[in-house]
Amino acid sequence: MGADHSNRFDRRTLLGCAAAGLGALAMPSLARAQEGTTEMMPPVNSPVRNNISSFRMLDWQPYFSSLRNGAVLVDLTSRALHFWSEDGQTYLLFPTSVPLSDDLTRRGRTEVVQKVVAPPWRPTPSMKERNPEWPDVVAGGAPDNPLGTHALYLSWTYYRIHGTHDTRKIGRRSSNGCIGLYNEHIQQLFPLAKVGTQVLLI
Repeated sequence: MGADHSNRFDRRTLLGCAAAGLGALAMPSLARAQEGTTEMMPPVNSPVRNNISSFRMLDWQPYFSSLRNGAVLVDLTSRALHFWSEDGQTYLLFPTSVPLSDDLTRRGRTEVVQKVVAPPWRPTPSMKERNPEWPDVVAGGAPDNPLGTHALYLSWTYYRIHGTHDTRKIGRRSSNGCIGLYNEHIQQLFPLAKVGTQVLLI
């Protein structure tokens, strides 16, 4: 499934989603804003996803000095990724997976240094030490590839913003350090983010 540019909205509009069940497509839905706080609404006739938290729309100014090359803010507490385009007209808000533990968590400023479609996955040396039975590499495009369909590589070694085929992970502490998105969402973010897009994890 490619990027759906019809799901891009102006900066005052929130793109939320909820998906039901493993393997289900994340279905975009407009969320309602009330006094600056937004709760994602599940699709009609869809069970509520208990692992997705409430989101709050944010302005970029407290976090970035400009929107040069666009900006990504990952809030590890609310498990949400915010994206603002360079012209300030596109604002996206997606649920994410976050690292399993504090020792796997990194905060601070980085940037996108590479964009990869169908990225191969290789466990880090520490992951391989903890899990020696894991393969040395999983080919890009494989259904069990932990990086999903697309990945944004960050300037921090081994850190990525990427998709996932396991939709149960989104909204939870479930990663080994990376930030995971539904495949449908990384496919929307991927063409908008640039090499050089600012990234801040808080």
